[in-house]
Amino acid sequence: MTRVLPALFLLAVASAAHAEITPAELDRAASALQPRVIEWRRDFHRHPELANREFRTSARVAEHLRSLGLEVRTGIAHTGVAAVIEGGRPGPTILLRADMDGLPVTERTDVPFRSVATGEFRGQTVGVMHACGHDGHMAILMGAAEILVRMRDRLPGRILLVFQPAEEGAPDGERGGAPLMIEEGLLDIAKPEAAFGLHLMSSLNTGTIGLRAGPFMAGSDFFQITVTGRQSHGSRPWNSVDPVVVASEIVGALQTIVSRELDITKQPAVITVGAFRAGVRHNIIPQSAELLGTIRTFSPEMRAQVIDRIGALATGIAAAHGATAEFTTAPHPNPVLVNDPSLTARVLPSLEAVVGRDNVRTTTLQTVAEDFAHIAQAVPSVYYFVGITPKGQDPATAPDNHADLFYVDEDGIAVGLRSLLHVAVDYLSTRASEQTTKGN
Repeated sequence: MTRVLPALFLLAVASAAHAEITPAELDRAASALQPRVIEWRRDFHRHPELANREFRTSARVAEHLRSLGLEVRTGIAHTGVAAVIEGGRPGPTILLRADMDGLPVTERTDVPFRSVATGEFRGQTVGVMHACGHDGHMAILMGAAEILVRMRDRLPGRILLVFQPAEEGAPDGERGGAPLMIEEGLLDIAKPEAAFGLHLMSSLNTGTIGLRAGPFMAGSDFFQITVTGRQSHGSRPWNSVDPVVVASEIVGALQTIVSRELDITKQPAVITVGAFRAGVRHNIIPQSAELLGTIRTFSPEMRAQVIDRIGALATGIAAAHGATAEFTTAPHPNPVLVNDPSLTARVLPSLEAVVGRDNVRTTTLQTVAEDFAHIAQAVPSVYYFVGITPKGQDPATAPDNHADLFYVDEDGIAVGLRSLLHVAVDYLSTRASEQTTKGN
């Protein structure tokens, strides 16, 4: 017997080392870590940073990943952070991504960890707020990393962790975000066969998840129209070519493109002017006026049509008034975010296991945009929404993402953490099993 017991013990240890990671085990680990995840989220919320300026944020992320024993790469696309969890069993490689930047929004919520940070945006001092949930995304991925590192002896394959700057767009004259991370070799660190990401959304109640196979979120373009007229004293407008009047007419005319020129029975489109800048004094008709806006479309054909028509209307209206208009779009627009249909079907049971089948919703096309779409162009991907409007509150009346009263029900962060863990482990386990079966 003295010789049998060690053999039995070694067999038990070996069996445990190769045991599957169970959903219940993931849920217990997520529940135990939840207080720390909330603590991280609140710290990030209190200290938001604008795009390409996520210096403190990225340092905190890198510090945490190093504490887990991971080799960390920093400075990708200015402030991006990446690390790889090497599983103890053979299997595929996947990518998990969180974004890091805040927005130029002055916070008006009354939470005790409210941001009072400021930053510089387009030459102005502005309030800065995590008004889109990126603080939660980082905390969720940090939590997932800690749990998966603890279990890596039983984890099949590898996980590329990506903390991305500038999802909301790089500052004027700079590049950043997902396209620059890819250009600087992100996908060469560990070549993933699938990528996953999530977004906290006020349009869904806590405990619900939304996703859509195929085209999901719109492609987006940033545009600028500069109208140049002739300056004059405000008391003698007949000596001017008033760019304010011309630009105002252009704003109104742009609304007819979607309502009168596009076949919106095929797909939606949006044209929004978000900024109108002209003049510095009440009695001076300025020389120029500037319009800044966004275009949201779901196909290259409709995008090209919209861009052509904006340019034609702007230049034509300006010419009719004796002014000129220059229309430009920014380089590196976000493409349409497309969820790979077969991959979406594969992860659906994982999401249903977290919130229940009735609480996984098929969403409509979303005219919001997301630069995760660049990753999804390179790697089969699934991106999904996690609700964070408290149960019992109508999400249709909740402050939207990007609003100064945007509020995150932190119970939704728990759903986000559990869902990301289930998606990652389920995918790796089933793919590893498929590869083993095929090899046999």
